[in-house]
Amino acid sequence: MPKIAPQNPSPKKPFYLGCHLSAAKGYLAMGQEALRLGADTFQFFTRNPRGGAAKKADPKDLAALVKLMGENGFGPIVAHAPYTMNPASIDPRIRDFAKKCLVEDLMRLKELPGAFYNLHPGSHVGLGAERGMDLAAELLDEALSLGFGATILLETMAGKGTELGRNFGELASIIGRLKNSSQVGVCLDTCHVHDAGYDVIGDLDGVLSELDREVGLKRLKAVHLNDSLNAMGAKKDRHAKIGEGALGTEAIKRVMAHPSLAGLPFILETPNEPEGYAKEIRLLRR
Repeated sequence: MPKIAPQNPSPKKPFYLGCHLSAAKGYLAMGQEALRLGADTFQFFTRNPRGGAAKKADPKDLAALVKLMGENGFGPIVAHAPYTMNPASIDPRIRDFAKKCLVEDLMRLKELPGAFYNLHPGSHVGLGAERGMDLAAELLDEALSLGFGATILLETMAGKGTELGRNFGELASIIGRLKNSSQVGVCLDTCHVHDAGYDVIGDLDGVLSELDREVGLKRLKAVHLNDSLNAMGAKKDRHAKIGEGALGTEAIKRVMAHPSLAGLPFILETPNEPEGYAKEIRLLRR
């Protein structure tokens, strides 16, 4: 497989590394916690990951986070949609909840300029992938038509059950169905693509070349750094701490060092408490 050229080759691109943080104490508290852990980006759930209403945000708290990030050279941060949001469902109640989440969350992100909104493309639950992708695209189009401005990221998935996004072609197909895809990108999850059958360990260039052909590297906006408890192609999606899974520390470091990924925010979603994240951040920065 030929090596791909860097997306925008430059030795001076910043390197952003962070982790998933709890939003329980507010926005400024997340920024302060990120700094304490040695991070200069982070990810958070917009609401309980299992669903429910979003906590009302304090505009002063949001503004304080934006100020702290500007003063400390943060990269883009990532807001993650709840796991229960399924834009590919045909059930009216589930679709209404998905639309409500999308609209409310994108509206709030207007106060966090440059933040990405990451979501799982959904599950077709027996309708078939083609119908599921139609439904997901319809819902995304509705939200995008409101013009909130944030970039939505479709996450690469492991392929368990009937979930969509199990390969780069399905992500490309969803994006291709949109009326206006200019605000839609992709988040690459190292555990998920490994579990989906992509050889991140032995052929990272080949994996990124395929992503470039199917979706376009210009759409790749963020990377989830996760080791995997599973063998390649297992389609199970079980994250491991860095160096404690099938991918291993060196493969994760090669992902971070790849010139085509320079300047992207790298987010750890490993099964860790804060001090575990601090340890991984120190390890990977070395």
